[in-house]
Amino acid sequence: MDEPSAWTPPHSHEPNPAPPSDDASFVLSSDTQSYRLTPEDLRQLPQQTIADCLIVSTGHPSSGPFVFGGVALLSLIDHYVNLAWVEVDVKSEDGFGARLTAEELRQAGDRPALLALTIDGRPLTRAEGLVRLIVPSETDDALRQVKWVGEIRIR
Repeated sequence: MDEPSAWTPPHSHEPNPAPPSDDASFVLSSDTQSYRLTPEDLRQLPQQTIADCLIVSTGHPSSGPFVFGGVALLSLIDHYVNLAWVEVDVKSEDGFGARLTAEELRQAGDRPALLALTIDGRPLTRAEGLVRLIVPSETDDALRQVKWVGEIRIR
């Protein structure tokens, strides 16, 4: 298992106007398993819609509210990972990252952290993130909303 020092904390940066690549796939991994998943793979899992979510971004004001649709992060982990875990690191292709705990994901109720695929009923574009981590409980600091998800690491 990775040592805690291997975690790169979230960092402030200017909002990126363009995706780091055209590839929207991402890696879901643990110490014993690894999968390369696509937005289409996510569409095959149970979908959830969450209203009244904000996009919180470093460098400019929050926007919204929006209705996001996609897969609850906990549902994705439960579907693919068959081991006990404590934390999950979600990193973007541009290096920004967020860490969430198993406990907080399990206690989120009907507003879970979401790997969003849609916004207000339409698919997210690649420029908007295409697969974007939305944390509905976050409303002001932009430290947990990851655009262009590139890696999800179970710890």
